[in-house]
Amino acid sequence: MADSVQMTLHELVLQATNLYADRRAVCFDDSSNKPPISYTYKEVVGFAKELMHFLQKHCDSPGRCEIGLYCHPGINLASWILGILQVPAAYCPIDPEAPPHLSSYLMRKYNLKYVLVDHNKAEKFIFSHSDWSQHVSSEIHHLGLTLFKMQCNGTAASVLLDDTQSRHRNTSISGDQKEDKANILEHDEGSYMDIRKTQLAYVLHTSGTTGIPKIVRVPHICIVPNILHLRSVFSVTQDDLLFLASPLTFDPSIIELFIALTSGACLLIVPHVIRMMPEKLCDAIFHRHKITVLQATPTFLRRFGTPSIRSMILSSSSSLRVLALGGEAFPAMNILRSWREAGNQTQIFNLYGITEVSSWATCYQIPEEAFDDRFEECSVPLGSPLFGTQVEVRDTNSLALQEGEGQVFVGGKQRICFLDDEIIVPLGTLRDTGDFAVVKGTNIFFLGRKDNQIKRHGKRVNIGVVQQATESLSQVETCAVTWYQQEKLVLFVVPRGDLEEKEIFKELQKCLPSPAIPDELLLIEALPFTLHGKIDVSKLNKIYSLQLQKKRHSCLVAGEEELWDRLQVIWKFLLGLPEDSSGAPENSTFLSSGGDSLLSLRLQEEVENLVGRAVPGLLEVILSKSIADIHSHVSKAVFQHGDLKGIRHNQKRKLSLMDKEDNDGQYVTLQGPENHSIVENGLKAFVALSRGNQVFMNTPKLIESHKRTFRYQLPCFCRVSYTTEKAVRSATEHGMKSSNFATETGPCNNTPAKQNSLSVPQLTLCLRWKSDTGKCVDASPLAVLSAEGESSATVYIGSHSHRMQALDLHSGSVKWERILGDRIESSACVSKCGNFIIVGCYDGLVYILKSSTGETFWTFTTEDAVKSSATLDSSTGLVFIGSHDQHTYALNINMKTCVWKLHCGGGSVFSSPCVNIQPHLLYIATLAGLLLAVNPNTGCSVWKYSCGKPLFSSPQCNQEYVCVGCVDKNLYCFNHSGQKILYVCQLDWKYL
Repeated sequence: MADSVQMTLHELVLQATNLYADRRAVCFDDSSNKPPISYTYKEVVGFAKELMHFLQKHCDSPGRCEIGLYCHPGINLASWILGILQVPAAYCPIDPEAPPHLSSYLMRKYNLKYVLVDHNKAEKFIFSHSDWSQHVSSEIHHLGLTLFKMQCNGTAASVLLDDTQSRHRNTSISGDQKEDKANILEHDEGSYMDIRKTQLAYVLHTSGTTGIPKIVRVPHICIVPNILHLRSVFSVTQDDLLFLASPLTFDPSIIELFIALTSGACLLIVPHVIRMMPEKLCDAIFHRHKITVLQATPTFLRRFGTPSIRSMILSSSSSLRVLALGGEAFPAMNILRSWREAGNQTQIFNLYGITEVSSWATCYQIPEEAFDDRFEECSVPLGSPLFGTQVEVRDTNSLALQEGEGQVFVGGKQRICFLDDEIIVPLGTLRDTGDFAVVKGTNIFFLGRKDNQIKRHGKRVNIGVVQQATESLSQVETCAVTWYQQEKLVLFVVPRGDLEEKEIFKELQKCLPSPAIPDELLLIEALPFTLHGKIDVSKLNKIYSLQLQKKRHSCLVAGEEELWDRLQVIWKFLLGLPEDSSGAPENSTFLSSGGDSLLSLRLQEEVENLVGRAVPGLLEVILSKSIADIHSHVSKAVFQHGDLKGIRHNQKRKLSLMDKEDNDGQYVTLQGPENHSIVENGLKAFVALSRGNQVFMNTPKLIESHKRTFRYQLPCFCRVSYTTEKAVRSATEHGMKSSNFATETGPCNNTPAKQNSLSVPQLTLCLRWKSDTGKCVDASPLAVLSAEGESSATVYIGSHSHRMQALDLHSGSVKWERILGDRIESSACVSKCGNFIIVGCYDGLVYILKSSTGETFWTFTTEDAVKSSATLDSSTGLVFIGSHDQHTYALNINMKTCVWKLHCGGGSVFSSPCVNIQPHLLYIATLAGLLLAVNPNTGCSVWKYSCGKPLFSSPQCNQEYVCVGCVDKNLYCFNHSGQKILYVCQLDWKYL
């Protein structure tokens, strides 16, 4: 192995080709009626050689060369990768399913100059990435590829996350230090690995699920030992058939690909869509092709379900020799036993590793005796370090432990990858995995992610322990646990047969301490998973968010009598009492009946869900008084103006901006269920209005029942931008023909109404309410009206008193108020999901506040005052905002990252950016007089125009034109290509 370790990946494949030239190397089966397609080793290497010569001819990249690969796996995949490697260059997989702004961000972080695009994905790539131009590609047309070259012109946009990136750098040399310190250290080359003198194999990124995605550049010398050692452990030969289970952006795909191609074995590939369909996938890889080696995540395997796993994958007659599970916590042994049919001979391995030290660090084979039911139940160890890999468990003082709990670090003398902009890394560097483990004797046992260690009610809880305890129950097929909004422990269970929630809670209370008992339990049919085959926590949170909406609105009690009955049901459930037991006596107190402080919090939440609102002082009553007192307290707070029944069942009342009958004009209609609007994926259905003429309407797919109509009156000249489940569209109407707009919003009639002999009522205005903000208000209010009901309609406004207020639209009462760090001139903007409000401040911060409570979700720091108002891109969810530091920023609110920042040519950005959906452009006006048209996904300037004088005006656009007002008294109009159409001179205005 020692000699082979020094070889590159493609050299190992060429070596295998010399031995197995005519054997099958790759097989592609699209699960149609057509026979599978296969290439021999000789054919794969031949196509790779053609691509290599083409790239050497057309890619003029001096020094280190990295080439993007935008594709789904297909029959030509191996040739594409080998062709890039032989240039020599590193390949950088780009996921066609990723959001365009994320792909653009990653390509710029990779510093890519060239991208090879699968013919089938070329149209999608062009649409999503307009700053790339098609290169001469006729020579490789038969290989199914098109070469694109980066063409980012005009004002440069710098790729940026936020200041957290600089805080998380390690001690390796990077960034501005790299040239000077690299030269200083050249005399001691034996102590460091230098990226400029190291041949890279591929470039990936971490998932970013636990923080900011890191760019990982992997040398051949780092990954080759992994390939060779695992190939030996799995005893792979030319007779094996391996399945490409991992997506290209997940580094275990390298293991699958090159273990096969360096052994003379065959690699089986199926289309991306088949991988998403468990039944078809199981039939393809275990029935038709009978694979012998499978490497996958536990979640990937669980998708098949226990019956299929037991009858096909791990049956007594299974073709599968090797099953290697990694990327997530290894399943409990009782789960493995339930999966394995008697007589099965498959060898099962536990793999552990991190992308930052690609790919695997340890390996452990489950001994045969562990599958015996009489075998003592215990956790599965991580196993022994792979060739060249060092593993340590360190305490809080960074000292290696021989016994006890600590954090896992992995690395090795030459098992080194370069993270982000690292240039030089000391040999033997060990990376922090973010995982906790315990050392017992010679074994290391995985405990869970650092992020899974939460503090709950003053006690530390390991989410992984909760999951393991639940999975050990015989009624549970599989499960997942999330820490929802850092407030609630939510358990998701895929049950085996019929299962009642209370039974799960009873069992968990026997084996878990009180702080580890979940707040909520949801029974679901299957766990969602990411493209990397791991549990998709974000989708689970959306499922729970949807459940909360249903619960809050469908469970409202109609009156005091129903409240008492429902209170008794909740009381018995939380205390674990039988449903058919007699009700609690009126003088019963919760704590003396068996409750505790944690269950008291759950009781408070359940009662507030019943009445659909917060009840002040409720927790104190629960802790100290009787059930009758609880009922009385809630009744006084909720029913003093009558039962909820009249409110809940009043379908005739229209939710509108006014409590009057409908007026003539233009309306947007939302359809919703009878009692409330239930929205898929946890998104809220709402309409947001700002500055009187801007509307954002978020109407995700609604779950239909009896429909009611919510009507919002709009002025005749307005821009409507709204999102649906399938598409994002934009329409503008002002005396123009626009069939889509008329269809969605109704006709806009600008013709004055005919006068008649009857008296025409005159419009009069009267003060309905007012709110004291403390100082001058320069910001414009933002009104957000939810389809949930009138009580949710809210106005958000900031002032120079530093106050940010959320006010009830109908009463003017303050829902919440925040004091920010300085004056507020910026108008608020709502996020696409409706959960957050974005507002700029004179202190240089952009505040992202929870719309329901005002609690700070995130703050983003600029370098000067933020007077600009944020703008939402309804197609991507990105939020754009300018600063007096002369930059515009693109923020991903949910990921708490800045996707890009753009220097706007020297002038501060006072006005609000403007997004046009088709063509997809972002317009920015500056106090230096520049109007810039920018690609919203990348921050690259498309065109710009200098008006010569400051632009305080915010640009406005429709499908054909963009307009902006200037201090020189002119109104400028351009088409979306940047051609000036007209300008209106000498307008005598004071405000634009």
